[in-house]
Amino acid sequence: MTKPITVLVVDNEPGFPELAGEMLERERDSITALAATDGTEALSILERREIDCIVSDYEMPEMTGLELLETVREEDRDLPFVLFTGRGSEEIASEAIAAGVTQYLQKGSGNEQYALLANQITNAVAQYRTETELRESERRYERTLTTLHETTRDLMRAETKAEIYRSAVETAGEILDVAVAAAYAFEPTDGVLEHAASTRRSPGRIDPERTFERGEGLVWEVFSEGESAYYEDVTCEDSEGLEAPCVDGEAVDGVEPAKRASRSELIVPLGTHGVLVAGTEGVDGFDETMTELLHILGANTEAALDRAEREQLLRDHDRTLTQQNEELTRLNHTNEIVREINHGVAQASTRTAIEETVCDRLAETDRYRFAWIGASDDDPPIPTAWSGIDTAYIDRIRDDGECAPEIDLVRDVLESSRVRLIDDVLETGGWQARRKAALTYGFQTVLGVPLTAGERKYGVLVVHVAGADSIGEREREVLAELGETIGHALRSVERTKAMLTDSRLELELAVSDSRLLLNRLSEHAPNAEPITLEGVVDRGENGIVLFLSAPTTAELASLEDAWASIETLSVVSEGDDETLFELTVTSTPLLSVLRTYDVQIRIATANGGTSTLILEVPQQVETRSLVEAIGEEYPESELIAKRETTDTPSARQLDTHLAERLTDKQFEALQAAHYSGFFEWPRESTGEDLASALDVSPPTYHYHLRAAERKLVTLAFDGTSN
Repeated sequence: MTKPITVLVVDNEPGFPELAGEMLERERDSITALAATDGTEALSILERREIDCIVSDYEMPEMTGLELLETVREEDRDLPFVLFTGRGSEEIASEAIAAGVTQYLQKGSGNEQYALLANQITNAVAQYRTETELRESERRYERTLTTLHETTRDLMRAETKAEIYRSAVETAGEILDVAVAAAYAFEPTDGVLEHAASTRRSPGRIDPERTFERGEGLVWEVFSEGESAYYEDVTCEDSEGLEAPCVDGEAVDGVEPAKRASRSELIVPLGTHGVLVAGTEGVDGFDETMTELLHILGANTEAALDRAEREQLLRDHDRTLTQQNEELTRLNHTNEIVREINHGVAQASTRTAIEETVCDRLAETDRYRFAWIGASDDDPPIPTAWSGIDTAYIDRIRDDGECAPEIDLVRDVLESSRVRLIDDVLETGGWQARRKAALTYGFQTVLGVPLTAGERKYGVLVVHVAGADSIGEREREVLAELGETIGHALRSVERTKAMLTDSRLELELAVSDSRLLLNRLSEHAPNAEPITLEGVVDRGENGIVLFLSAPTTAELASLEDAWASIETLSVVSEGDDETLFELTVTSTPLLSVLRTYDVQIRIATANGGTSTLILEVPQQVETRSLVEAIGEEYPESELIAKRETTDTPSARQLDTHLAERLTDKQFEALQAAHYSGFFEWPRESTGEDLASALDVSPPTYHYHLRAAERKLVTLAFDGTSN
């Protein structure tokens, strides 16, 4: 439909403006004519109405047509102005052209002149409108470019990607005047495109919870391809009659339709960061200029995102370096503290002294608020030593008992034998009861460190630190090593005390578990005759040698090849009723537990699949823990008796001094000779038998045995060793 043209006809001749206007309207349906009788009235109408063309007479009183033209040109240099006059001369025509008239037409007597005039008006207005639209388009393009430049500066000043996405979509909505503008950011962890920002002008059109997973929709398609795409209409029907995107009027099969937020969509990828989406309500709503502008905006946005990502990486790197420097400083401080603790522990001679020394050294530093130790002997494991904190807090832990969060932490550490960290007691579930105490005593981080020596667990060191999440990985590793050092120190003083005391515990256990090697061997002894463990020689990496006496009717010789648990099996000596066997095994769960708790086997006899074990236990070893450890390996175990025994001081001292003076090889040789009946008369074994059992040559074995005998005799008579 042709856009209407409003024409103002100015002439002082009565009735002529109306007549001329009527004739023009007859010639062109698009023309609407207004009449004025002089220049003043014409100017008044111009102020009130939008006029597309002026048709004016030349000779009029007060203001001629050219004077009216000059006045109009002061406001609009290009408004179409046709001089329609009865006076025709080259002079007037020349003057009119010089004044800037659009067309010059001399009045005639026929109706043909109005057809010519209507044609001139239509052409002049069409050209005027085209030039006006072009100038407006240029001005709009310049304004848009200016806006883009300003946006680019804003994008480059933005500190976060979120700000960049918001600025980009607001700019797209402003410069393109689109119904929908949105940005989707790629989340590499989940591998999806997440909603990052959208314009405020279209509420309800964009779902802020919307995500695009791999292969989903047009948005993901454009992002994965890395090429922008324009969809003129996203409401076409594909070959199956379903909605699908349209390209050049044809449906794209196999591609999911976009969300019905718009009819036409232009999607621009932002490198590896995401996509920028713009949509219009009408079909084919993007012209070449809009497309170019959105691509420019997309390129600027991608550059800004690249810059923001680099700066974020730099900030993260700087932050990491700062944290590493701070952690290194703390670590150096912690190492100094650990050295002081090690020195103090080395001088302590009792378990209490060791625990108090550790807590005191930690509490004296600026790094830690206070420290305490919960021993594994108690149930629940309540504090036994502390420093840097008043007794009110310790009493609170003891009063709360099973409900205390500290007790849960200690038990967790004991069960896992690993360091446990509470990053922030103010935010961690279960620690609400300690909120007031934490604020009062100034701590937020709590660390539990196991005190262990091998498989032995002596308790947990609990350290309270100011600030949340204030202990790094390296510091935890240093404190974990400190826990092992403390554990070994506790074990050392425990052993020393055991060597100096005369009192010992004897535990009698009945073990019916079929996995116990002694029980399995007893099944090969007929008539339920017993098999007895005479002695154990622990050779470390070379295995463990067991000396067993069994009835002569027991069929054990064939087990060496049949059982994987036995490396070697041989007969040491044969008597009338019993045979002495030597077995080499890698290890057994029972021996590993006994080694951990420094427990010795006094008697071990198996009969009909059940073994009776009598164990010699140091006083410092917790009986319950030992029995539980054996029960974990052999569930069918039962404690039969618990009794206290007393060794003579001389025998205990002799045993201690002998262990200190003999080498490992000499001690093995002496043990093997004793358990095999080498010192009996008549001898139940020979040196060659024992050399074979220990996998050494006979001369070597005799050398070690003689050296051990010499040191033993010297110690017994002189109290010294050569």
